[in-house]
Amino acid sequence: MSDSDTNLHELNRQDVWAGFKQLVPLSIFVIAFGAAFGLAATQAGLDDPLTLIMSTLVFAGASQFAALELWGSQIPIIPLALTVFAINARHLLMGASLYPWLRHLSPAKRYGVMLVASDANWAMSMQAFNRGQPGFGLLLGGGLALWSFWVFGTWLGIYFGGAIHDPMSFGLDMVMGCFLLAMAVTGEKNPRLLVIWTVAACSSLMAYWYLPANSHVVVGALAGGVLGALWTEKKR
Repeated sequence: MSDSDTNLHELNRQDVWAGFKQLVPLSIFVIAFGAAFGLAATQAGLDDPLTLIMSTLVFAGASQFAALELWGSQIPIIPLALTVFAINARHLLMGASLYPWLRHLSPAKRYGVMLVASDANWAMSMQAFNRGQPGFGLLLGGGLALWSFWVFGTWLGIYFGGAIHDPMSFGLDMVMGCFLLAMAVTGEKNPRLLVIWTVAACSSLMAYWYLPANSHVVVGALAGGVLGALWTEKKR
């Protein structure tokens, strides 16, 4: 392994802090969704401490909103677990895509970094790695930024609920999608990736139209991931 390859696997405070600052502008929009969740959780009857604990430990907005829909005096554990797994199944592929670099870290660092992995910081770290630059600072630092702003937004929603009770009315629900689309468009492009994107998108749309709710996340991720695994890129 060359020195340049070794640098890709470095994880130091300077890189983490730089990654944190780089994700702060996007994290500001996360506050609105955190506030919406805090308000929705309060309206669903969750205790304030429990709501904050959920956002702190779970850190998965879509899954937390889905859990609220099933919340009640009798919680259906199995449907709740299956729903959360379906929504977050994409993290299996995130971990697999990062494994070539994660495997060089100790288990403690490896799983510690992945605790705060989400769509945005994963996409940016993958872009950095593909450019031959270290990406763990973006992954951990950016994840800490997103996580802290999410928890802060939840707190705002609990105690100052109603300020932004419907983020979709402001178009804030499109921020993360547009960000990820920009990451994909500005990243590496070749016929192989274009075919993989197309297969994943078409599979996800078909599942969205004809399969149960949230299954499109799993179907799209698996379709693109399996094709990418079978159609490997030739090394120069």
